[in-house]
Amino acid sequence: MMSKSLKDTPLEEMIICAQQGDQNVQNYLLKTYQPFIAKCVSEVCKRYIDPKKDDEFSIGLSAFNEAIQSYVPERGSSFLSFAKLVIKRKVIDYIRYTQKRPVAVSLDETYDAEQMENPTEILAVKEMYQLEQDAWYRKQEIMDFIEKLKLYKMSLAELTEVSPKHRDARESAIRTARILYEDQQMKEYVLAKRKLPIKDLVKKVDVSKKTLERNRKYILAIFIVLTEDYLYLKDYLKGVGQ
Repeated sequence: MMSKSLKDTPLEEMIICAQQGDQNVQNYLLKTYQPFIAKCVSEVCKRYIDPKKDDEFSIGLSAFNEAIQSYVPERGSSFLSFAKLVIKRKVIDYIRYTQKRPVAVSLDETYDAEQMENPTEILAVKEMYQLEQDAWYRKQEIMDFIEKLKLYKMSLAELTEVSPKHRDARESAIRTARILYEDQQMKEYVLAKRKLPIKDLVKKVDVSKKTLERNRKYILAIFIVLTEDYLYLKDYLKGVGQ
């Protein structure tokens, strides 16, 4: 692929070329998307990021490169959405490591009775650190989820109101969302139109058209969770609607 034509090449196509070993495309992506990377890093650091001076930018650049290599378009999320999540996770890991380096290093070591006075205390600190890290990741996922809901003209508050009240109804809606997600044709329809393919979906599920329409927003919300790289939100759905 000639560099002169890269500006007119779709991003997803360039990602595939880079994954196949095209160094020119990879370098072009890393250079062109530096402002995007800096913005993602800045959102984590809560300050202006200088690509030439701040170590955090180097972490973000490395994370962006990692995102290029690990991106799988079939999962449904856009590359930039996926890359943003990878960058933020890597940068926060770096920040936590540098801020708590003495603790972080010690937690990864093996202790015996002579090396520390209170192993239970060390374990508690380690668990606290993990909880803080999990809470940050979960918050980032929820913030990204809120942005995705906006694309479908929905809000988190609205979703709370329209969610099925009964467990059976929720599980049925989640099951419907899974069927929607696993059917490539219907999946592509939703991603393109931002709405349910009611006519096709009613043929695939044991649910009435009226019920589908009533739970439309909830089904779409679950569909978003399934298509995005949400490790924590997906955890809530494990075993449900299978």
